[in-house]
Amino acid sequence: MEGRPLRVAVDAMGGDYAPGAVVLGAVEAARGLRGEVVLVGKAEVIRRELEDLEYPKRKLRIVHAPEVITMEESPSRAVRAKPQSSIHRAIELMAQGEVDAVVTAGNSGAALAVAMLKLKRLPGVERPALVSLHPSLRGYTVVLDVGGNVECRPSMLVQFAIMGEIYSRLALGRERPTVGLLSNGTEETKGTEVTRKAHEILKKCNINYVGYVEGRDIYYGDVDVVVCDGFVGNVVLKAAEGIGDFLRWKLRQEAKRSLLSRVLMFLSGGLWRKVLKEVDYTSYGGVPLLGVNGVCFICHGHSSPKAIAQAIRAASDYVLKDVNGSMVKALEENQEFRRWAFRFWERLR
Repeated sequence: MEGRPLRVAVDAMGGDYAPGAVVLGAVEAARGLRGEVVLVGKAEVIRRELEDLEYPKRKLRIVHAPEVITMEESPSRAVRAKPQSSIHRAIELMAQGEVDAVVTAGNSGAALAVAMLKLKRLPGVERPALVSLHPSLRGYTVVLDVGGNVECRPSMLVQFAIMGEIYSRLALGRERPTVGLLSNGTEETKGTEVTRKAHEILKKCNINYVGYVEGRDIYYGDVDVVVCDGFVGNVVLKAAEGIGDFLRWKLRQEAKRSLLSRVLMFLSGGLWRKVLKEVDYTSYGGVPLLGVNGVCFICHGHSSPKAIAQAIRAASDYVLKDVNGSMVKALEENQEFRRWAFRFWERLR
C-alpha cells in the first residue's frame, strides 16, 4: 500500500452542512494528501462549490451520483429505494477497488447497511460495530458499539473488544490498551446473562482485559476501550452529546446574569473554549465502522470542514497501517478461546 498514492472517496452530499462543508474539508485534506480525493454526489452541485476555491485539480475528482439519502430517511427503505445515492456510489467504488477508503457524514444507518451489502464482513466478524470517541483524563476512550447492533450475542461483544483493542493500539497509538465491558457495577455478579458470558470469554482472550467497568470510567481514562451493545452505547453517546450542548447553553445563560459575569466570562473565554473543544463531538473528525471488509469512516452529521479533513486523513492513516489486516489476525488467534468458552457455557445450561 505504501508504494502508491491513496484514494479516498468522500460522500459530498452527506451531512447537515453538505455539500459546502464537505467540499471545503475535502479540498483542505487534498492539499496535504499523497493521493486523490474523490467527491461523490451531484456533479453540477459539487462543481459549483468548487468554482471559487483554489485546489490541486490533479488531486480532486468528481464521480456523479444523482440521488441523496437524507438524515431523516429510514436507512432500510432508503438503501433499497435509492441505489444511485452518493453513499451507495462511494462504497461501490471501494468494493470495485477504485478507492482505498470512504468518508461520509451522512445517514450512519444507511452507511452501515450499504457497507454490509457491498463490502461484506471481515472473516470472524458476525456484525460490524459503530465506534465513538469520548474525551477522558488520558485523551480519548473508544466506546463500541454505539448503535449498529441493539441486541448482541456474547460472541459479538468479544469481537467488538478485539477490534476495539486493535483500533486503539494501531490507529490511536495506545501501547497496550486496556479493555473493559460496560456494566452496572464492577462486581463479578453484576451485568446481564449476555455480559456475564462475554466476561468469561474475554478473560481467556489474548487482550488486556480488565473486567467490568462503569459509565464514569469512560471519562476517568482508566480504560482505553469500553465494550457494550448498541442500545446501551447509543444512550451513552447521546447523553455525552447532550452534556456538551448543556455546558454551552449554561455558560451563555450565566454570562447574561450580570456585568460581572460577562467580564469573568470574557477573561476566562480562552480557557472555556479549550474545555468545550474537548467535549465537542464534531472536533475529532470521523471514526471507522469496524468489522466491514473495507475502510469506511463515519463523521457526525454536524461535521465542520475541519472535521471532514481530519476524517480523510484518519482514514488514510487507517489504510496505511492495515488495521483491518491486524483485526483479522487477532480474531483468528482468539478463535480457540471463544470455542472453549462456548462449550463451557453450553455445559452449564
